Parts: sequence; structure tokens; C-alpha cells
Amino acid sequence: MKLCRYGQPGQEKPGIVDADGAIRDLSGVVSDLTIAALPQALAADVAALPVVEGTPRYGVPLAGIGKIVAIGLNYRDHAIESNLPIPTEPMMFMKALSSLSGPNDDVMLPKGSTHGDWEVELGVIIGKTCRYVDRAEALDHVAGYVLVNDVSERFNQKQRGTQWSKGKGHDTFCPTGPWLVTPDEVGDPQDLDMSLDVNGQRMQTGNTRTMIFPVDELIAYVSEYITLEPGDLLITGTPPGVGEGKKPEAIYLKAGDTMALSIDKLGTQAQSVVAWRHPRTGASA
Repeated sequence: MKLCRYGQPGQEKPGIVDADGAIRDLSGVVSDLTIAALPQALAADVAALPVVEGTPRYGVPLAGIGKIVAIGLNYRDHAIESNLPIPTEPMMFMKALSSLSGPNDDVMLPKGSTHGDWEVELGVIIGKTCRYVDRAEALDHVAGYVLVNDVSERFNQKQRGTQWSKGKGHDTFCPTGPWLVTPDEVGDPQDLDMSLDVNGQRMQTGNTRTMIFPVDELIAYVSEYITLEPGDLLITGTPPGVGEGKKPEAIYLKAGDTMALSIDKLGTQAQSVVAWRHPRTGASA
């Protein structure tokens, strides 16, 4: 099934997407879409739910995400284009929860941004606690999958020390959704086509089968170091084609650009890139 949250920021309601692509209102069944509410939401009679009219904004499809664990350089060609060694073990970093945003919300560059970049990624929503979980059982701990754009500010990521989170955790740098898609509908997470366009030009084309470390291995590996709790988000790396790796010259995001990305079965995203503005006053400085 495809589960979502829709409505204005801070006022999202839970929904489920029916076979015709219409959003059905779940607010009469659950108050919000959380991990704890998933069983009740999935048991709802979809045909009996009211249809949501119009084209409402999609929010982050799960409320109460506890943490975002990210994997870097998980596609060989992306490591090569980044001029970095091909990992022999998964490379982990964290993204701030404050970076979460809806799938079609504006991406806001931080003050002084010069190296904004894009990364289409498969996201994994954890459904059961993972602590030293066996790889053979890892996928049994997945509640669903989501489409994620791991937006990055490369200068802050790489030129301000070795702490990648500096360039990964800016506000709006983790568009997520539009849907949480349950594992039964996704099938094999290692056979999903991925793409990302900037200003209508194809930048990234890939498939999750080319991951260096597949999803089950990542879950097992991360659980050795960080306990993954229900509702956590694990993002799994990006295929080649990021702006930093473009030849003969890198391409970086600027205000006015647009991004459009998709992953098979997980939907699409479309973001406009805007300059930094104060969250309360709207001022740019």
C-alpha cells in the first residue's frame, strides 16, 4: 500500500493512496501516520474512506521519524566521480531531523551556498528495532520504502573539516516522499530504477541493483553500531551523476533551478531551489 500525509506544513493529515491514485482520508481511522498507527491504517477499508479533493501538498509521509542514518558512496561509479576511495565497508553519517521536508517543497540553499548538489536515494523506514540483526532477517524489520533527495552543500561537507553532516543537514535538505510504500508492493528493493533531472536535463540514471552494499547488508551493518528504532529513516546512497562529478566542469545548484526525481514504485518529487530566507521574516539576510 501507499501511505501518505497531506496538507499544509504542521497541519498534515494521514492518507492512503488508492488503486486509481486518489488520496483517501485516514484521519477517521488514525490521528496521524506514525509507526505505531501503521497496522491500524493498513487494516482500513480503503473503498469506504472519503476521497480527498483537489491536489493537496504532500508532507513527509511518516510522522515521528526518530533519526536519519545515511550511507555515503554506496555506488561504485559515484565514489569514482567523487574522487574518493571505493568503500570496503559502508560509510555512515547522520542528517539532521530539521532537514526533513515534503517531497515537492522548495529546497532552500544555506547562506553563501556555492556548491549545492543533488542525490536521488532509496530510503528505508525501519519497522522493528534493529540491534545486531542478522542480514538474513534484516528485511523483516522494514516497514516501508520512500524516495529521498539527499541534498548536499559540498563546500560545507568537504572543505570544513571531515564532518559530512555540516553539508548534509541544512534545512530542507532531505525531501522525503510522496509515499511510504509497504514492502509487499515494492518487492525486491535491489531492482528499482532511479533518475534525477535538473532544469529538465537528465543528470542521474541508475538502479538499486548496483549498490555496493545492498539494503539487507546495510541494515545489519548499521545495527552493529547504532540501534535502529521503529520509525527511523535509513538512506542508502546515490548512483553517479551528481553535480560535483560533472565533466569537464562541476554543476552546482542555484536559486531558480528545479529538480525532478523518481524511483520505480515510490513515486516522484519536484523541487524548486530558492535562496536562504529567514523562517519568520522571509528576509534573505
